[in-house]
Amino acid sequence: MTESSSTMAESLEPGSVEEWFASRLPVEDFAGRRVLVVVPDSTRTAPLPLLFGALHRKIGPVAAAVDVIVALGTHPAMESSAIATMLGIEQIDGGDSIGLFNHEWDHPGRLKRIGTLTAADTAEISEGLLSEDVAVEINSRIDDYDLLLVLGPVFPHEVVGFSGGNKYFFPGIAGAEILNFFHWLGALITNARIIGVSGTPVREVVDRAAAMIPVDRRCVAFVVGGDGGVLDLFYGTPEDAWAGAADLSNRIHILRKPHPFDTVLSCAPAMYDELWVAGKCMYKLEPVVADGGELIIYAPHLAEISVTHGRLIEQVGYHVRDYFTSQPERFAGIPRGVLAHSTHVRGGGSMVDGVEQPRINVTLATGLSEETCRRINLGWRDPASIDVESFADREDEGVLLVRRAGEHLYRLEEELT
Repeated sequence: MTESSSTMAESLEPGSVEEWFASRLPVEDFAGRRVLVVVPDSTRTAPLPLLFGALHRKIGPVAAAVDVIVALGTHPAMESSAIATMLGIEQIDGGDSIGLFNHEWDHPGRLKRIGTLTAADTAEISEGLLSEDVAVEINSRIDDYDLLLVLGPVFPHEVVGFSGGNKYFFPGIAGAEILNFFHWLGALITNARIIGVSGTPVREVVDRAAAMIPVDRRCVAFVVGGDGGVLDLFYGTPEDAWAGAADLSNRIHILRKPHPFDTVLSCAPAMYDELWVAGKCMYKLEPVVADGGELIIYAPHLAEISVTHGRLIEQVGYHVRDYFTSQPERFAGIPRGVLAHSTHVRGGGSMVDGVEQPRINVTLATGLSEETCRRINLGWRDPASIDVESFADREDEGVLLVRRAGEHLYRLEEELT
């Protein structure tokens, strides 16, 4: 069963959010239990001080313990002080008793194997695209708890269709093997066919892996409005809570345009401080860029490709999917999650007679040098040369300005949902 407040066009007032937790969260689910709350890092828009504070006031007095783990996937670890600030723990009575943990995807001693997706499983799920055994590993801290509670937002997502729910376990606190597997599966299917779609093969991978977790799971899924506030919340199993939130996100976060655009200026918010996450400014807008058009990721503050994967990305560069599938032996030693990121940022295209033919041009107007951009196979513009306002109010001319890109998905009106 999924609990939800009524759908509202405007964000809920803080008092209404507090009331939702007070009245909709069944205290018996938490009484006497050690609870590990799984939250996003700072690269997602989420009013976590409001939400975590209300959650803790509800369950803190009855739970045996309430701790937090940040679902980093392979993102860089956060300082404990930054996690505390992100959650607003300074304002929570008893906040000093809350354990704060980062996921450690690259620390084998912190992972435990809970099962395997067999070759038969993966062939069935992927409809034959991939057929291989995949180890299902998760952060071993789960053994210290009686209940895992996801507290995270739901947005359109390039790999799973919509983020949230069990995605906070896989890849949020998972091992690298399953992460690399399903990111590559998403890349094979392509961003254009997955993003903003609820029922995807990759979501099936995530849900099947989560079913192997030997600890009770619950989820508070929520949908964020344009002002950064909460539009609605859903509680239940991760599958049920996510389904309710994904349905609302489908109605709120997908914007329709009547025609494609020759030029799109996609402005990255400050929370996207490396291209690994700023790629969302491409993923969410690729569907409305005309064939042969240009998408510009405008992020003067961005000076890093990826803290975790930058060396490998510079080695590989950014290419269309068929560039990799036409010469698999060349990239056999590269983690498939890196290849997936590469092709998602580069977008659709093909290989014709050994020549790569991208559908659109992707240009960076960032703190990365021209030499770096050319080396990784992307276009370059000096961000100082761009007058953002000169792109405004020109949609009839085929020019689209998106001032805060990365979370709303843009689609053409004639496309099917």
